[in-house]
Amino acid sequence: MQTHYERLGGSDTLRKLVDRFYDLMDEDPDYYGIRKLHPADLTESRNKLVWFLSGWTGGPPEYSDRFGHPFLRRRHLPFAVGVAERDQWMACMTRAMQDVGVDAAMRQELGAALFKTADFMRNQPE
Repeated sequence: MQTHYERLGGSDTLRKLVDRFYDLMDEDPDYYGIRKLHPADLTESRNKLVWFLSGWTGGPPEYSDRFGHPFLRRRHLPFAVGVAERDQWMACMTRAMQDVGVDAAMRQELGAALFKTADFMRNQPE
């Protein structure tokens, strides 16, 4: 059985997805709430998300190889992440998946899993 990483098309597709995600975050004011949580230069953010998604989707564990366990919630604690930020992140990622041509079934599968992860990042009351 193929991994999500393989079904997506590997590192090239992940890079396109992440680049589109951060381009949208920069371009669309609907995502300003999450954009302001990032540094002005998104290079490191882009790399870290590609590396994380690689391992998360069943590909090479690039993030863990570089930094150890992701400890996502702990790493996001310095930032106020509430329902609005979760929903902006998900909307931006969903749009990026559509824009780079991720098929509908994969968007649904990844979207459901990403939502659980994004919801887990929340550290602000509703």
